[in-house]
Amino acid sequence: MSLIEPTPTPSARPVDAGPRAAPRRTELAAFLKARRGRVTPEDVGMPPGLRRRTPGLRREEVAQLSGVGVTWYTWLEQGRPINASEQVLGAIARTLKLDTVERAHLYRLAGHEPGRPPAIECPFPEELQTVLDALDPLPTAVSNSRYDILRWNSAYEALFPGLMLGEKSRRNSMWATATTPACCNAFLNRDQELPRMVAVLRSGYGQHLGEPYWEEFIRDLLAASPEFARLWAQQDVAAHSARQKVFRHAAVGEVRLTATNLGVTGVPEARMVVYSPMDQQSRDRIAWLMDHPGLPVVDHTH
Repeated sequence: MSLIEPTPTPSARPVDAGPRAAPRRTELAAFLKARRGRVTPEDVGMPPGLRRRTPGLRREEVAQLSGVGVTWYTWLEQGRPINASEQVLGAIARTLKLDTVERAHLYRLAGHEPGRPPAIECPFPEELQTVLDALDPLPTAVSNSRYDILRWNSAYEALFPGLMLGEKSRRNSMWATATTPACCNAFLNRDQELPRMVAVLRSGYGQHLGEPYWEEFIRDLLAASPEFARLWAQQDVAAHSARQKVFRHAAVGEVRLTATNLGVTGVPEARMVVYSPMDQQSRDRIAWLMDHPGLPVVDHTH
């Protein structure tokens, strides 16, 4: 198999030579290593071999299957400052069985897609609040890629009053989901949904590596939640999709909802999350909460 990348040299200029280049390379190295560990020789038509010390493919196997030099791929996985063309990244993505979201994440980490400003720093169209209010009694909020809650309607506030009362710096659904103790957590199917939320967050993080706004938030989450730290280390990435979520409120009990994510034009990386009741009982309970606003979600305090 012919190689499609020359032997690297220490002076090779990286595609992304700005201040975020080093964090990107570090994240790229961790992502490649994690994905390599999840592909078995059998997955790519190779014999399993004997006495493999690590799970997944070896570096030299990834290099061979991708048609690149072993030294070059090793340096890439070590976070060395070398170029990685889109052609080469595509070959590696195929070898590692990356899906569409993972492939886009790989390209961003390699510097082939510029980052964009977070939605929280952009002007918010005031007419969007009119749309949010018109969606009552469907709980609806606008969030950015960091899960900051930017705007919401009265149904959302009735269902999640704690998020609205907190400090603006922590008005964040990821923070609430990952750090709230189980006894106080309104998210009943959290164990099923948190892994995907973390994967979506990492996909957004790939566009903002090295930005203080993001780095401080991730550091705080890693320190505050061992579960988040475990999931973050898995290097999973995912895109938003419609999800079924079950919440509980001390005043009414379970509320079963389908969360639908919609893009917001004019606000970079923003999305509108509309929660639709899955049954009449959930619809009635939301209506009751709207008639009795401000009730606490849990029946005790610490």
